[in-house]
Amino acid sequence: MTAARKTLGISRDAAPKADAKASFNVTGARLDTLKERAKEQRRNPSEAQKALWAELSGSKLGGVKFIRQSVVGSTIVDFACPSRWIVVQLSPEDSNPDVNELQDRKLIEVGIRVLRFSEDEVLGRIEGVVREITTELNVPFDKRSARRKAGATAAPRFDEGAEG
Repeated sequence: MTAARKTLGISRDAAPKADAKASFNVTGARLDTLKERAKEQRRNPSEAQKALWAELSGSKLGGVKFIRQSVVGSTIVDFACPSRWIVVQLSPEDSNPDVNELQDRKLIEVGIRVLRFSEDEVLGRIEGVVREITTELNVPFDKRSARRKAGATAAPRFDEGAEG
């Protein structure tokens, strides 16, 4: 018996929540599930994730540490730089653009900078992708003012145990 593949969708009827944090942080069984999925994704990365991790791992970009497949709020991000409040997301060819937009918006609403690239971009022009990430890393960033602007009262949690 084969397991059915789950897909994500977005309800167009859902009204946005007034508090960005209300739908961002998760706890309990949902958090455990996300951590397990992140662990599985670290074990089975795509070719694009492998290629980009080779460029980001080991603090190669100006000594800045990235972690991979990290739970940030209510989503799993491909690469996170907690010290600069940046996440890098890779979109597979068959990804749902509505889900991608929703995830990006939730992260931005709590003050996290999001860089999104297609997997084809990473595989086809990795030097340019790394250059864009480096440029964003070098932009002065004050996380307190970003959180104030976003209306967040507590720091989003980056899952620090996800670097291997």
